[in-house]
Amino acid sequence: MSTTESRAASTPPTPSKSRATSETLEDYTLRFAPRSYRRWTPAVVATTALGGIAYMADFSIGAGIGLAHGTGNALVAIAVAAVVIFATGFPLAYYGARYNLDLDLITRGSGFGYYGSVLTSVIFASFTFIFFALEGSIMAQGLELGLGLPLWLGYLVSTLMVIPLVIYGMSALSKLQVWTTPIWLLLMVGPLVYLVATDPGTVDRFLSYAGTDGKGGLDTASVLLGAGVCLSLIAQIGEQIDYLRFMPPKTDANRRSWWTAVVMAGPGWVLLGALKQAIGVFLAVYVIAEVGPAAAPEPIRQFRGAFDAMLPSWLVVPLAVVLVVISQIKINVTNAYSGSLAWTNSFTRVTRHYPGRLVFVLVNLGFALALMEADMFSFLNDILGFYSNCAIAWIVTVATDIGVNKYLLRISPLRPEFRRGMLYAVNPVGVVAFTAASGLSIAMYFHALGDTLQPYSPVAAAVLAFVLTPLVAVATKGRYYLRRTDDGLDEPMLDADGNPSAVTLDCHVCHQSYERPDLAACATHDALVCSLCLSTDGVGDHVLPAQPRTA
Repeated sequence: MSTTESRAASTPPTPSKSRATSETLEDYTLRFAPRSYRRWTPAVVATTALGGIAYMADFSIGAGIGLAHGTGNALVAIAVAAVVIFATGFPLAYYGARYNLDLDLITRGSGFGYYGSVLTSVIFASFTFIFFALEGSIMAQGLELGLGLPLWLGYLVSTLMVIPLVIYGMSALSKLQVWTTPIWLLLMVGPLVYLVATDPGTVDRFLSYAGTDGKGGLDTASVLLGAGVCLSLIAQIGEQIDYLRFMPPKTDANRRSWWTAVVMAGPGWVLLGALKQAIGVFLAVYVIAEVGPAAAPEPIRQFRGAFDAMLPSWLVVPLAVVLVVISQIKINVTNAYSGSLAWTNSFTRVTRHYPGRLVFVLVNLGFALALMEADMFSFLNDILGFYSNCAIAWIVTVATDIGVNKYLLRISPLRPEFRRGMLYAVNPVGVVAFTAASGLSIAMYFHALGDTLQPYSPVAAAVLAFVLTPLVAVATKGRYYLRRTDDGLDEPMLDADGNPSAVTLDCHVCHQSYERPDLAACATHDALVCSLCLSTDGVGDHVLPAQPRTA
């Protein structure tokens, strides 16, 4: 089909479609991130992605596990979770960076189908507002300690202050994360180095801490319970991919820097996360004698105690508050940003109406504020332990589909597909594996299968998802991955280096230019339609019909 033919006009663009063409505000919410927009170097993209890892929740999570089960069990639990998160995050990060898609678009073509992945989008959106609420609670604790601000008002301040920052997407977030990261690293690492250097006894007390139960020895149940809480962070890879999708094309010239950025800012985020969790245990043990076990998991208390050992008293609280505020801003702009993408993806597919990403920035913040006002910090580990079962089942299912079904069994199509009309509505491979794994693991978590098996719920979620994903794919012979194998365009999808093509063509519905991977032929006109117009096609006039199955 020629470029001239692709310019054929049809219906005029609706307001929602026109709004979506503002890349600055919408940031390619529902579609492939084109090469023309990906102007950043691998180093800038990686720094921006890692900037979101500044969150303080790791300190609370590590402290909670350490105080409950002892340092030894906590460190092993943190290490076990880190290995699982790295292994599952690697294939997802690679696909996001290589094909410039967010995790929802990857999930569609990796076992779930066009509508089947709505379920996982809602799970990911829930992850973002749960952790927004957690970080907002930590900031409110800092504002209460430093400025005497009531907690309810601190929750509101921590919510409202991110709105101006998150509106402009990647273009604004890259600047914020790059400039604030050095300050954050100095404030986080400085007190830890000082304490270890000036008082080596703190290390001995840390390593020998037995936990509130006083047992202290390594215990399988304690390790698995702790790992389950840490594994609630497994969905963080989705937020990393929201940045990694803006990686430049991989070429021979940038191969080394490209891979370094993808590994470090993709699955590599968990290395820093695990380190912060271990530091959280260390600082909680250090301050517990002064503040007690109830307040020791609060990062503001931890860093106040650490700063107090090395700084003049008048500087301690202000600096601790600065650290908490910087950390909260760095992560919660990411939480609000990624949550808005996930909600918009789900809403648009279900309703076939595109209200704009900014609407869902406010929706996500509303959910987060409600959780904060309900004092979710006080039952943090219970929330995270339950949530981790869903998150593990989803991430392991998609990672297994990529690693096993695509590369080993060759059942799943190697190149990810996300466009409506090209995919079946629901693919049983991912939906069955995810539903079974998450359902059984949640039942175990709530003691439905007995107290003995309860700590093993995260293991069950991971193992079931890993086993069922290829089994269902083999049983269905991969029939439900692609509804069509031909999108009606002669133009190649990939360039000579295997990157998505940068050739631009026009959508005859909204009259905008898009790069090749974002378009498909129209079912009713001799022209092309972009993925967003396909998503918002209420009656399916432009959606290509299914191709007949071959035996």
